[in-house]
Amino acid sequence: MVEIVDFAVDETSIDDLVVLRMKQVTDDRGTVREFHRDSAFVAAGLPSLRWKQVNVTETRRGAIRGMHGEDMHKLVAVAAGRGFGAYVDTRPGSASVGRVETIDLVPGTQVLVPPGVCNGFQSCSDGMQYVYCFDQEWRPDMDGVAVTPLDPALAIPWPEPFDADDPTMVSAKDRDAPTLAELLGG
Repeated sequence: MVEIVDFAVDETSIDDLVVLRMKQVTDDRGTVREFHRDSAFVAAGLPSLRWKQVNVTETRRGAIRGMHGEDMHKLVAVAAGRGFGAYVDTRPGSASVGRVETIDLVPGTQVLVPPGVCNGFQSCSDGMQYVYCFDQEWRPDMDGVAVTPLDPALAIPWPEPFDADDPTMVSAKDRDAPTLAELLGG
């Protein structure tokens, strides 16, 4: 028996941040997920994007990475395991500036993150694999912003316990990033 799940797009409260359900075909052998099909993006009203860099991280349970908002589109997803994604709009002119979205990340769910929206995640399983597709090659001096994932004003309900002072759980760079209020000058 073959089960087909169609590609779908759901909007969020953050302008241009969308949650995608990958097209998936499951049979007795397992599941094939269509990670990216440009024509499906365009048909859904999303931008046609060409990925110039793809990274995969493997992250231990409870560890947090982010919140980074580089000047590029990102398509992010969990390839294996479970994760918890957090996103905050840091674009000063955006109607949704300051809004936070959280999304449970499982294989088959993706998030299209626009430039200037900070993206972070927490691993909710051992060996979680997180895939990032970038429409620009990352470089240390590229334009972008970051906020600390520990900012109490963001009220991100990280589901797994962690020690913010343990660099295997949260990097010093992420822990010491500015708060949203500091970033926005307020």
